[in-house]
Amino acid sequence: MNKKQFLTGSEVVVRGAIDAGTSMMYGYPITPGTEVFTGWVGSGKKYLQTEDEIAAGFAMCGAVIAGQKTFTATAGPGHVLMQDGLSMAEGMRLPFVAVVAQRGGPSSGTVIYSQQEVTLAVYGGNGEGMRLVYSASNLEELYLLTRLAFNNAWKYRFPTIVLTDGYLLKTKGVVDFSKFEKLENVKPYPLVKEGEIKHWRNIFTFEEELFEEIEKTKVDFDKMSVEVAESEEYETEDAEILIIAHGIVGAAAKLAVQKLRIENKKVGLWRPITLRPLDNEGLNKNLNKVKKVLIVESSLGQLSKLVKDGIKDCANVSFEYLQKPAVGIEAEEIMDKILKIK
Repeated sequence: MNKKQFLTGSEVVVRGAIDAGTSMMYGYPITPGTEVFTGWVGSGKKYLQTEDEIAAGFAMCGAVIAGQKTFTATAGPGHVLMQDGLSMAEGMRLPFVAVVAQRGGPSSGTVIYSQQEVTLAVYGGNGEGMRLVYSASNLEELYLLTRLAFNNAWKYRFPTIVLTDGYLLKTKGVVDFSKFEKLENVKPYPLVKEGEIKHWRNIFTFEEELFEEIEKTKVDFDKMSVEVAESEEYETEDAEILIIAHGIVGAAAKLAVQKLRIENKKVGLWRPITLRPLDNEGLNKNLNKVKKVLIVESSLGQLSKLVKDGIKDCANVSFEYLQKPAVGIEAEEIMDKILKIK
């Protein structure tokens, strides 16, 4: 197989899942994530098309308990329906892996650009949002994060989501797989041994018991956070204005920084790769270097809320916003906004 291939984002996800050693996919077709499902079916691997995303989520919970490395792909209203299964996976510490192709709401809304499922991915369901949530900005990163999603879900036993969108999934470009040859897979294993009768609680009727369980889980989540929280810093060393953006918008912001640097504008980019847990250390380190910040996102403040929650002591920083829910944001728009900041 050629080390360099010309693929769509959906094909990249399928290749990543296969290379991760995944044996099964559960799901229900939904735009713009349908090509992930059909691509997986076309690969000849095992799959089950369930009656809806609720069933897909719970089928995955049962499969991973039995030791099956599996995943799903969904979007928008399907992501909403899957929250019950995701909440169970969070509470039971199951290695639940989902690729979420964000779309604009409500329900069956727009299907190309969107970052409107950030809050749902991070804090959805009736839990505390103890999940690992990645946001990919390009095809090669989409492949890498798909691989890491499986590895870290099985290593740390927290549900893991890879956020993408219709634009990136339909983008076609060259991916150099030789960059990832040394990436090893974490092997799956039965969470309950064969023949073992185990009462594994997923319901706590006494509030005090649930409190104690969540406290124990948080200790593990905090330990994991130190190891997996990740971000990209680009041209931040001498930056006077810092752009914060993620996913495909982060790619546009990076291009804007490149063009602004040609004009001798001291602008840098901080891009969170993990939205949950957020790299708060990296965030605050960069905020302490600058006086002005521009947060750019294809939603009405969902990234901004995460950033504000992660700020420790940056009282002297002023914030500007470029928010275009469910609309693509081009580098030129970001440049124009930067040039207007005084």
